[in-house]
Parts: sequence; structure tokens; C-alpha cells
Amino acid sequence: RYPFITCQSDTCTFIVYSYKYVHTDGRVSYPLCFIFSSPVGCKPEQQMMYAGSKNQLVSAAELTKVFETRNIDDLSEEWLINKLSFFR
Repeated sequence: RYPFITCQSDTCTFIVYSYKYVHTDGRVSYPLCFIFSSPVGCKPEQQMMYAGSKNQLVSAAELTKVFETRNIDDLSEEWLINKLSFFR
């Protein structure tokens, strides 16, 4: 887990994170990642409110690296690298 990313286990959260990503060929990039955390324990009303505004926020900010997780314990550097590996 990232010690500076704190999410409550029952609250939806938007996270925008700039990450130093070292590609397999040695190139370095700094993608701006949008992570939507919607833990299983969230209230349905809150999930609908966050999910409904997520697409507008992603579009307005022109974010292209968009990820979701239902388990906040998944948030680790390994998880993020795995997600970013799709965008070679």
C-alpha cells in the first residue's frame, strides 16, 4: 500500500496520482493516474453519486489512465505497475 494514500474501508474515493513509470525499454514517463476506489462496504447511494460524477471528472480533466478498485488493500505499487503495463 501507499502510505500517503489513505482510504476508509466504507467510503468511495477519487485519487489522482502522478507516478514515475520506468518502461521495460528504459524510458521514463510520468502518467497521471485516476483511481476510483469504491470499497464493498460503501453505501449504495454514495457509490451511485461517485460513479455518476466519475466520467464527467475524467472527461473534464482529460485523464487517460483510469483504474478502479473495490478493495483498498489492492492499492500498491505492484498493482499500479500491472495496470500501467497495458499502456506501453
